Amino acid sequence: MRRQTFNEINITPLTDIFLVLLIIMMVIAPMFDQQGLKLAVPQFVEEQENKKDSKILTVTITEENKYYIGEEEVEANNLNSMLSAKKEEATDGLMIQVEGNSDHSTVVKLMDEARNSGIESISITEI
Repeated sequence: MRRQTFNEINITPLTDIFLVLLIIMMVIAPMFDQQGLKLAVPQFVEEQENKKDSKILTVTITEENKYYIGEEEVEANNLNSMLSAKKEEATDGLMIQVEGNSDHSTVVKLMDEARNSGIESISITEI
């Protein structure tokens, strides 16, 4: 007896798989629309208004690891008392300006002293 060869592909199992996948996608697709990030887009204010109303205390750390508030040099052991005295004037927080090769420990010390003196908002920038 000779076997009969099939010349056609049976597509019934393939169709069943596609229908199951289609049903799964139809169930899952609404879940993708519900997810997302809720972002609050900031409103842009002119630079001039921010500079006039801004009350930020700026401390500069030099490459020699010295602290300056304005043109005045502040010793490391007097840092806490100086920040506490200037805190009432600087209601918007503290801006730390760091020169490129200053030590990390110097920056961290200033941040710790600022937190201990009650300053909650701290920003860091490199000059």
